[in-house]
Amino acid sequence: MNQPIESSLTLSKAVFSESLLLKLPPEAQRWAESLPWAQRRYVLSLCHLMGAAAPETRAQFLDDYTADGLVSKVLEDRDTKQKVKEYLKEFKVKTDLDTNSLRHYIRQFYIHSAQDMRTQPQLYLESALRLVMSTEERNNVFSYILGFELIKMMFSMSWYQQEKLYRLQRNQEEFLQTYIKPIQHAHRINQIIVPKDENLFFARRDYYVKKPIMSERKLVELAIATFPTDVTTNMGFSIIRHSQSLVFDYHYIFELDQDAIYLQ
Repeated sequence: MNQPIESSLTLSKAVFSESLLLKLPPEAQRWAESLPWAQRRYVLSLCHLMGAAAPETRAQFLDDYTADGLVSKVLEDRDTKQKVKEYLKEFKVKTDLDTNSLRHYIRQFYIHSAQDMRTQPQLYLESALRLVMSTEERNNVFSYILGFELIKMMFSMSWYQQEKLYRLQRNQEEFLQTYIKPIQHAHRINQIIVPKDENLFFARRDYYVKKPIMSERKLVELAIATFPTDVTTNMGFSIIRHSQSLVFDYHYIFELDQDAIYLQ
């Protein structure tokens, strides 16, 4: 005998509800199940507001609600923090890994994730929840910081300096396509570097050695708009895991030998 339709729907809803709770960590699951009805209403209200809010609003809420706790947890990874400090020093980057800068970067991570929604909207809250709940994801904050600082550094290089950097790499073509080409495209479309008469040798000299000029805010905006969070994080992670994944020679790249372009 067939079950009544209403009974089938009730059963399906119960199974769906249970499956959602099972996706929570055991401690969170026990907490959710123990809440009395009055407090469950508050949780439901928060879920509704988060689902309906704009990405920037979600980022602001997550920053206000989680950042202080996350900073204290991230700082527990002292070994990774020390490695990143050493790499930043090697790359001549002056960013300090203090509480204020970590809180700033956690907030930026949320904003960066929100920007990624343009191509993968369903992954935004998932990435934020992973950062809150997962020790491994929190440890990746340092990878994100290192990767983002290096991307900013490359954005600030002349195209000639970028060329010297990618020629140092073991896999030049991959590095060129992954990092340098997107940065140069962003320079072009934002009128930061404007190539004129590219095929003329002396005209090429003028724009090729020109240092990009932009505010810190513009620099951060371009870096976020050009590279998704996973590319940024993976770059930092690869360097932390293997120091020679990025070959770097500060004096060779930044030395004042602009006349050498005549030899290109």
